[in-house]
Amino acid sequence: MSKSLYEVLGVSENATQDEIKKAYRKLARKYHPDICKKPECEEKFKEINTAYEILGDEEKRKQYDQMGDAMFNGQNFQDFYRQHKDVDLEDILSQIFGGGFSRRSSGGFGGFGFDGFGGFGGGFAPDLDIHAKIQIPFDLAMKGGVYTINLNGESIKVKIPEGIKTGQKLRVRGKGKTLQGHRGDLILEVEVTPHPEWERVGNDLYKKIEVPLKTMMFGGKIGVDTFKGHINVKVPQNSKCCQKLRVKGYGVKDGNLYLELRPKLPKIEELDEELVKLMKEKLPE
Repeated sequence: MSKSLYEVLGVSENATQDEIKKAYRKLARKYHPDICKKPECEEKFKEINTAYEILGDEEKRKQYDQMGDAMFNGQNFQDFYRQHKDVDLEDILSQIFGGGFSRRSSGGFGGFGFDGFGGFGGGFAPDLDIHAKIQIPFDLAMKGGVYTINLNGESIKVKIPEGIKTGQKLRVRGKGKTLQGHRGDLILEVEVTPHPEWERVGNDLYKKIEVPLKTMMFGGKIGVDTFKGHINVKVPQNSKCCQKLRVKGYGVKDGNLYLELRPKLPKIEELDEELVKLMKEKLPE
């Protein structure tokens, strides 16, 4: 059973409603007369709208799936549409599918609307958003703040939320393209630059810190600068190399901070001679 409506939108017969909607939006943007100035684009746009009127409605789609192109006197949809486009196609399709079709005042056939863009003919709104990528410092991503970018000579301040990750997107309202009194948004995809000392895993932060040998052996406190301020951390006696200490709540948002201990060995030539001699004699093998 031939089902040429799916061919018009470039989707499979098993496509979901969301996939059909996505395909329609893509084709509508491509062939809308405000975007495509070729003579054939207007007719193609109407044909796409008509196909979506049927496949975008679950009840009409069920009817079409049961009968296929037999509903169009056995013709494929493209031929049927071209044969009837100069007559009242709305009435013909209403008879076939039981009503529910609507023709726009602009003459574009298709009932699918884009909310908030009533000023565009045929219910279609071109994509006025501008998409760009920005790199922000690791410190700024952890703490949040304001990042200034330059777009076409305009300086724009972008609010960076605390804890933003690579791949996340920020929307700056009203900084996109302008058409017929409407303006899109600026969509920024964020890339956080790596830090030489800090590593992020989820909302937890990891950092390697050097600890004096004496503190590793006998215990004590060390100072650590974090993104939430300076803290003093207790190092337990007999700590081992690469042992991790957890500091609750000092990661990103509600995450934790993990400090990996690395012993800082003193230089022999800087030690007292008697201590060196004693260490040679008393330290275990």
